[in-house]
Amino acid sequence: MSLSEDLRNELSAIAPRSDCDRLAEISGLFHSAGSVHLRGRGEVALHLDVASSGVARRAFSLLRDFGVTSEIRTYQRRAFDRATRYQLHVSGEDHALQVLYEAGVLTQRLAPLEHPPRRVVARACCRSAYLRGALLGGGSLSGPRTPHLEVRAASLDGARFIAAVSEREGAPLAVLDRGRHAVAYAKGADGIADALAAAGANDAVLVFEERSVMAATRARANRLANADHANLVRVSRSAHAQLRSIESLRRHGDFLKLPRTLQEIAELRERHPTLSLRELALKCRPPVTKAAAHRRLRALQRLADSEELVSP
Repeated sequence: MSLSEDLRNELSAIAPRSDCDRLAEISGLFHSAGSVHLRGRGEVALHLDVASSGVARRAFSLLRDFGVTSEIRTYQRRAFDRATRYQLHVSGEDHALQVLYEAGVLTQRLAPLEHPPRRVVARACCRSAYLRGALLGGGSLSGPRTPHLEVRAASLDGARFIAAVSEREGAPLAVLDRGRHAVAYAKGADGIADALAAAGANDAVLVFEERSVMAATRARANRLANADHANLVRVSRSAHAQLRSIESLRRHGDFLKLPRTLQEIAELRERHPTLSLRELALKCRPPVTKAAAHRRLRALQRLADSEELVSP
């Protein structure tokens, strides 16, 4: 199950505590996933288009609490993964329109609002409920490798309103205009966790942080493994070049003419072709530094190169 689905499932299970919370959540749902349809002669109908049956049932329940009847329908998207979508159809009867006016979805003249009036989100519990509704209707969460949370809105003003509500709850969001719609979004584990907590999705915060820690640990382990592999390859190539130089010195009869320190490091390299410079340095008698062992092996290679150049 994706992070977005986990988030929607958790948010759908949170019970609103009061009617003002229910109105704020309805407002967030319709502003992120709703549409108004004109039927002529002053009649309107509203549709709510959501990604899961759980969100559709939640919206149905919220409307029913206010005595508003609705109908859930399904359809299959033509593009992308042909996933099943859920539509909630609300008729334009007077009581339904009055509830949607109180939720800040419509004006008194039945015109759609880009965002609700401030009275809908005046209290902290209402702001949390509005964010919850917006996330249920138009939220998506991805990660943990490239963490990204976004909430879709029909307009730039709507996205700015979501960002402003979230910021009042201590979770700043950025805003982006994508032409046909706009989004309020957060990147980075800390910013996403703050936004999810503001909407009451505490379990999603824990899951997201756990996955982020696991991803970071896995990435660090991969970096260390890659570094170790690179070091082994480098040591192997250096040792191979050093062994060829020692073999060349022996073949030309110059090995026994070398200073004792160079003979010692050469013999150690022959006996221990896979050891690192530090380990070779410690086997010298007396032990020497890594830099000293490196200088001695470089001297052997320079002498071997000069022998190769003067040989017939």
